[in-house]
Amino acid sequence: MLWSHEPGGRRDPSGGRGDQRKEHCNFSISDRLCFAILYSRPKSSSNVHYFSIDNELEYENFYADFGPLNLAMVYRYCCKINKKLKSITMMRKKIIHFTGSDQRKQANAAFLIGCYMVIYLGRTPEEAYRILMCGNTSYIPFRDAAYGSCNFYITLLDCFHAVKKAMQYDFLNFNTFNLDEYEHYEKAENGDLNWIIPDRFIAFCGPHSRTRLESGYHQHSPEAYIPYFKNHNVTTIIRLNKRMYDAKRFTNAGFDHYDLFFADGSTPTDAIVKEFLDICENAEGAIAVHCKAGLGRTGTLIACYIMKHYRMTAAETIAWVRICRPGSVIGPQQQFLVMKQASLWLEGDYFRQKLRGQENGKHRAAVSKLLLAVDDISINGVENQDKQEPELYSDDDEIHGVTQGDRLRALKSRRQSKTNAIPLTCSLAVLTSALCSVVIWWIVCDYILPILLFCLDGFRTQ
Repeated sequence: MLWSHEPGGRRDPSGGRGDQRKEHCNFSISDRLCFAILYSRPKSSSNVHYFSIDNELEYENFYADFGPLNLAMVYRYCCKINKKLKSITMMRKKIIHFTGSDQRKQANAAFLIGCYMVIYLGRTPEEAYRILMCGNTSYIPFRDAAYGSCNFYITLLDCFHAVKKAMQYDFLNFNTFNLDEYEHYEKAENGDLNWIIPDRFIAFCGPHSRTRLESGYHQHSPEAYIPYFKNHNVTTIIRLNKRMYDAKRFTNAGFDHYDLFFADGSTPTDAIVKEFLDICENAEGAIAVHCKAGLGRTGTLIACYIMKHYRMTAAETIAWVRICRPGSVIGPQQQFLVMKQASLWLEGDYFRQKLRGQENGKHRAAVSKLLLAVDDISINGVENQDKQEPELYSDDDEIHGVTQGDRLRALKSRRQSKTNAIPLTCSLAVLTSALCSVVIWWIVCDYILPILLFCLDGFRTQ
């Protein structure tokens, strides 16, 4: 790492855009790739190529959250780096990814190049983190998407560990990653869904009785999701919020459907966690989970499954779920996962031990029943009494019935969508309209136009 410091600068304690430091940091990533924090815009030369993604790959925040950037942006960034490194015109140039004075963008830029080191350069999370933390460099940690103050943060190192374990468990494979599908379906108008574990878990926005745009956010009926779910082997739907649609609209289409309600913004009881895990462990295909916004409650329970079955820490799990679906796991749900980590790891160890004891891994339903005793153990090692604690939020008790999930959905729906995005429920209508136009044009050219020309020619001869 190369380091220089110009005296007289002062750090803005707010950590925002007003940082007036005059420090310049240059971190050597490989023989040709560097990462730099610069406080004046550099110029490329014959042997150095500078580039920045600060205004190209930007996080779409809900409130004060600012990262980490999503999986599609990680993919785009890695493709950009690989393309530059392989470019014939840059073969002899040092490539420097630089970021400016905004500490939020510094954190996201460091996140991206750290992910590249882990994914493509084979660096361990600790090695990547150590390179980026040389000298007295520091990065502000990432916070949740809740309104107001935050008392739980995830670090760059948590994110790097999450990416490494995602690769280890085949959650992350850029050789098969479908960028177009990710960017299309993550949009509110196109269904607002994300895969958290490929072929296993989808987190999505709660459906409504009918498709419409109301109160600032897009609503989709169950029928809008059914074709996609069928095509991706989804067999099970789990609803965590109050009933906004008739479950028969899914069950009549051949899906299993379960209700595990708990209040918006709150944490699940041990009984709900146990039932959720039992459903998922016995489901044959993929599982689609939703609450109102598909962020807080949804991310929390999927995180419980990941912690139990893949022994990821709470911080790593939260980081991975947010990389897949920004805004997930909110407020007290973060501390809840930290408190559940030890018991979920214990249950996971016991589950795997019993599963290994079954011949060829069969009889999973029987294995699940053997775990009931472990599932009823609380984090304190005593039998769970399923005590009902006061709920922080309710789907019904706020003014005009507006809850945390409503506000998050509205914020996501109002984001500027790409001009080429086609809404989930409008795709067929657009295709039909285009087909009709083609048919009409064909009829005009092949039938009507020749008749008109014939009549016109006859008129002229007269």
